[in-house]
Amino acid sequence: MKLELLTREPRGEPRAAPLLFVHGAYVGAWCWAEYFLPWFARLGYEAHALSLRGHGASAGREKLHLASVDDYVSDVAAVAGELRSRPVLIGHSMGAIVVQRAARRCNARATVLMAPVPPHGLGGSLLSLAMRDPPLLFGLNAMQFGAADVSALRRVRDYLFSASVTEAEVSRYLRRTQQESQRALVDLAWPQYFWIAASVGLPTLVIGAAKDAFFTASMIEESARFHGVTPRIFPDMAHLMMLEPGWEDVATHVHAWLEQTITASS
Repeated sequence: MKLELLTREPRGEPRAAPLLFVHGAYVGAWCWAEYFLPWFARLGYEAHALSLRGHGASAGREKLHLASVDDYVSDVAAVAGELRSRPVLIGHSMGAIVVQRAARRCNARATVLMAPVPPHGLGGSLLSLAMRDPPLLFGLNAMQFGAADVSALRRVRDYLFSASVTEAEVSRYLRRTQQESQRALVDLAWPQYFWIAASVGLPTLVIGAAKDAFFTASMIEESARFHGVTPRIFPDMAHLMMLEPGWEDVATHVHAWLEQTITASS
């Protein structure tokens, strides 16, 4: 299957491990290309972001709703197998579950989990969201059922972005969102402990956003406890951390952790 892979070549001698970024639901590789890919490339990393099947410019859009999380894991494994060396897998939200399920299969050096779906799965998170803020849940449904009008997606603004993101930027990003596989969402509704257990023991960084309307701080802490680490929660940031004005603080934290965890041990 033809998969979209966005790549930024490193400046100078490449660092020890290539980075492979995996997006979350409703978006594609483009969310990493805005800031993260060029930033890490400037620091000498070989930086790649793939669009999972049915997303972005990857094949499979016509069969999107048949795609499972296991299919997404196969996509990551296929791309990782073509890289020059063992990668660090960096996943956001749904992509964090995909990364954990793919990590051993890809012989990953480490994983970075940004605003991850918690180990208990999406079921409890959706119930919590429905109780806390029903309009946001309605907005997610608008995305899932393919609302094309940006105005129809305004209810997800506070779910995805903090108030510091400009309205022009929000409109531009929302125009690029898309439907997510219904099968994958059902897969994610179940507890994920069994499928992500193999990733325990790998060096893992867990990052969350204090203003994430979907995954609360306690959910981020649950993901961190599962891996026996302490999470880093960034204040004044919402779910799409890689597109927030404070994205560079997140990238800098990831880079520092990579330097300490991966580069120093190579």
